[in-house]
Amino acid sequence: MKNLAQSEWLAKQPLLEQVMEKKEILWRNPLVEPIKTALNHTKLSKEDVEDARLRLARFAPYLERVFPDTAANQGIIESPLTPIPNMKHVLEQSYAIDIPGQLLLKQDNALPISGSIKARGGIYEVLKHAETLAIEHQLLNAEEDYSQFDEPAFRQLFANHKIAVGSTGNLGLSIGIMSAKLGFDVTVHMSADAKPWKKDLLRSKGVHVVEYEDDYSKAVEEGRRQAEADPTCHFVDDENSTDLFMGYAVAGERVAVQLKEQNIRVDGEHPLFVYLPCGVGGGPGGVAFGLKLVFGDHVHCLFAEPTHSPCMMIGMMTGLHDQISVADFGLDNKTAADGLAVGTASAFVGKTVEPFLAGCYTVEDRTLFKLLKELADSEDIWLEPSALAGMTGPIQTIQSDISSANSPKATHLVWSTGGNMVPEEEMKSYYEQAKK
Repeated sequence: MKNLAQSEWLAKQPLLEQVMEKKEILWRNPLVEPIKTALNHTKLSKEDVEDARLRLARFAPYLERVFPDTAANQGIIESPLTPIPNMKHVLEQSYAIDIPGQLLLKQDNALPISGSIKARGGIYEVLKHAETLAIEHQLLNAEEDYSQFDEPAFRQLFANHKIAVGSTGNLGLSIGIMSAKLGFDVTVHMSADAKPWKKDLLRSKGVHVVEYEDDYSKAVEEGRRQAEADPTCHFVDDENSTDLFMGYAVAGERVAVQLKEQNIRVDGEHPLFVYLPCGVGGGPGGVAFGLKLVFGDHVHCLFAEPTHSPCMMIGMMTGLHDQISVADFGLDNKTAADGLAVGTASAFVGKTVEPFLAGCYTVEDRTLFKLLKELADSEDIWLEPSALAGMTGPIQTIQSDISSANSPKATHLVWSTGGNMVPEEEMKSYYEQAKK
């Protein structure tokens, strides 16, 4: 425990007592500022996001060539934005509350290549690193057709370079699959929380998987330490990478296009609420940043975390970010939501989103499994447990009377983070667990 004793923090932040009791709660961020002011607190900009968008566009011909599941969208890695009216009705019945606005699901569970939100930032960082190496070795210039990345000369170059990452699962899948396809020697350091099928899938792609008995933080620490000792190794730092962050942020502009295609307005009278499952923070932080750049003060983003692992909520609530962990408040960081099983949040992300994140809320594992079954039954959409964390967002915001969450003109967008790569038997076991 840093700076203050636990009892002093409880006196300053009474809500922490409910956090320690593992209750489902919502915390409102008192530091929210208008977006124009908030952007003064970060060096990140709209130009950075545009640079990432253009790079992904350059790589689209290559992705379309080597990953057939990207062909439908001409090599652009994007997911559907799906109305879920049946699930909205289920939530209203289950929680005995009216959700006046409409409910949408951003289906990152259906993203091509690696089937989760990590296909955004993870794949982007690998592609950017590959581009940098190719330019340094004079294999291409920015104007050339990037489909040539599938040629032997590029694979020979990348075979002499390494990529490493620490992961609870989905980030490892995106980094491992993309790096192996390009020809890199790639190692994924995986925590004890990672599902066996994810490790097996990576190994089947030729990825080195190093397993740890400890949690996410240990996997990242070891991965970083080993990479620092090897000048040919690029470490993808989930806690501090601006490249990852930018890959996620590109989603903001794309969501704006999808909303417009569905004739959904976002303005002062038509607020947008977005609910993002959160682990260490990079994915939801980047998406939230991209959305705020597009919609400004008309979008309200909230992070959703397991009751046993609310690292971002605790980090932001105390202002200590990565200098404090869930263990400091007696929480065990054990959850079926493997991608969210993180004990210490990213300070880079926490400080970046501090001026514009509306808040954080928590959800129990048993709620995740219940929602998994209800979504499958009502909409025939199958997600892994962690991807359901956003689903109680409309309930939480309406009950807490946040802004205009209960307006009939509001749009509630649940960000689903993973699911379509889960083996059928594994998904069935999730569904059966919901019946217990």
